[in-house]
Amino acid sequence: MPARLGAFAFRRRATVAIVWLLVLAGTLIAMLSAPPAPPDDFSMPGTESQRTFELMDERFPGVNAETGSATVVFVAPEGSQITDPRYRATIDEAVAELGSVDQVDRVDAPFDSDAVSADKSAAYASVTFDVGAASVTTATRTAVDDVVAGARVGGLTVDAGGDALESGGPTGVAEMIAIALAAVILLVTLGSIVAAGLPLLTALVGVGISMLSILALADTLGLSSTSSTLALMLGLAVGIDYALFVVSRYREERAAERTPIDAVSMTAGTAGSAVLFAGLTVVIALAGLTVIGMPMLTKMGLAAAGAVVVAVLAALTLVPAIIGLAPQRVLSRKARRDGVVVVEGKGSTKPSAAQRWSGFILHRPILSVVVGVLALGLLAIPVADLRLGMPGDESKSTSTSQRRAYDELATAFGPGFNGPLMIVVDAQNAPAPHAAVTTIADRIAAVDGIASVSPSMPNEKGDTALFQAIPTTAPTDAQTETLVHHLRDIRGDLVRGTGATFTVTGNTAINIDLSSKIQGALVPYLATVIGLAVLLLLIVFRSILIPVTAALGFLLSVLAALGVTVLVFQKGVLDSVFGVEVTGPIQSAVPIFVIGIVFGLAMDYEVFLVSRMREAYVTGVGAREAIARGMTQSARVVVAAALIMMAVFGGFVVESDAFIKMLGLSLAAAVLFDAFVVRLCIVPAVMALLGDSAWWLPRWLGRILPAVDIEGGALDKSDAVPEPESGTPAADSRA
Repeated sequence: MPARLGAFAFRRRATVAIVWLLVLAGTLIAMLSAPPAPPDDFSMPGTESQRTFELMDERFPGVNAETGSATVVFVAPEGSQITDPRYRATIDEAVAELGSVDQVDRVDAPFDSDAVSADKSAAYASVTFDVGAASVTTATRTAVDDVVAGARVGGLTVDAGGDALESGGPTGVAEMIAIALAAVILLVTLGSIVAAGLPLLTALVGVGISMLSILALADTLGLSSTSSTLALMLGLAVGIDYALFVVSRYREERAAERTPIDAVSMTAGTAGSAVLFAGLTVVIALAGLTVIGMPMLTKMGLAAAGAVVVAVLAALTLVPAIIGLAPQRVLSRKARRDGVVVVEGKGSTKPSAAQRWSGFILHRPILSVVVGVLALGLLAIPVADLRLGMPGDESKSTSTSQRRAYDELATAFGPGFNGPLMIVVDAQNAPAPHAAVTTIADRIAAVDGIASVSPSMPNEKGDTALFQAIPTTAPTDAQTETLVHHLRDIRGDLVRGTGATFTVTGNTAINIDLSSKIQGALVPYLATVIGLAVLLLLIVFRSILIPVTAALGFLLSVLAALGVTVLVFQKGVLDSVFGVEVTGPIQSAVPIFVIGIVFGLAMDYEVFLVSRMREAYVTGVGAREAIARGMTQSARVVVAAALIMMAVFGGFVVESDAFIKMLGLSLAAAVLFDAFVVRLCIVPAVMALLGDSAWWLPRWLGRILPAVDIEGGALDKSDAVPEPESGTPAADSRA
């Protein structure tokens, strides 16, 4: 099917190219008329914090908890007090100006709402908008910034933070870095401007369609800006890589003196089949995030999976179509001049880098395995200290107003002020509801780790009340997490004799619940992905030991990458190099996405390398020679693909968003370890040690496994040697 599809795209190249451009234009028109993307949905059905929010919706009708908010912090100069008449006048004027800003519903003045610190060094004004945070316009944010800037007179420090002031989305710097680096790598690898530009062009078209589609459907499907950034990151990476694999195989088929149409057909049937399989593994892994039960992860996974699907379709149709528009220009300058394509390692007495490397691995397999496993194992050790959380404004750069506001509030009101716990008391069955609420509030205030509690706010019926409990520690501090669990554990003692009960929620509590649930799903999800990897590779390579080796290598690379992430973001090793302002917990969703994405990428490299080895082995070449041939034919392209992946993912480390920064570094490290250490070192070394046994498959299993031909054996009957029938002695060693 891929061979026929590629040939069709080649013949109807103009039509196929026009269709892709029309789809791109259509998604652009749809995006321009669509509402903006909603904020990230961190809800987690089934958790206490989420059930509490649902109870609040029921007991406090008309109170919209989803409106955007901001906090403007005023700090007096050192040695002065914020209550000084000149500063008070400036603050009152700023509050009045904020109240007149479009989309602002109300502003709670600090001197009227008891929002002044105990030492009178600082105060804050709470701003509530009449729309959700995602709907706050740029003009409104600019107006708030102007008020803040105008209040900085007489030495008064003024900063603002809050979800409504988050602009969100990628800055564009990461994409430009990634594309520039990818262009250089492609040019060096392919030696032709046209050949290097083709993967970039098709990837950009595919990513453009994916991104515009996500933005067009963002409001309808609830896809946040984080979902679009992840889809952009992954779509760009796999889009370039898949097109690179196709272009490289086309040039190789032209070296076999095939006509352009035959070369495209064979390319689509071999490299295209491998791309189809590799893309399927990524999609399955990302779609598998739905089992975790977190809406945000599900939407992000499905959005990224959609970008991968578009990248696969582009590789199978748009790339052959563009090749059809310039079948000779895709070849290198030397190939066009000489009329042939020079294949690496042929026509030269000097061994290529891939030949020299494969020779080293084949002659020192034990050393290669030991060094590779030890290196990755040592890097994986920090994973034992992995702590998940949801970093907020404290993870931003100190150059941002949000981070400065966070620090100023923490200094003036205590570190726990930025992450209050919301206590909701259900006194529906209490004989004296008001007294029950007061008793519970007093008992919670006396718990170690609680700095203070706010006055309670009852609902209209008086059967439910809520108040804030301010921890003594910061929102992402491990002691705050312990405090939340402790309050829930001693709930029976705190409500004894009142007839009421309470639950704990708020952003801090729900983030803790999310992290706990994701951490609990981490090992089962990893086990599922590894099992899936073994099954898929078992079908593709008809071998028992190769899939097991590949899966264990994937596990090593993932753990090593997460270990590096813990070292940088949690322990502060080389934190200044990567622009990490404050160390803390790893964003909860990072490990899950690293597992899912790296699984697909690892299968990419495994398929493209080992399929060429099997292609040689089933034609009668010895096991060690098959390894050497496979690495000679594929290593250069795999190295280029891995470098492009690292460039794309590494480029996102410059983003200010903590999640994107962590994910970018984790994925770049994972690609480095998986491609260069696992696939180009450990896997061929293990196969060399196993010899013919690497390809062993029980006869009974060979009979029931479906036949998957990604080497293109069925496309060229005249040149291929028929594979032995399953169940014969030869089949046991070569099937």
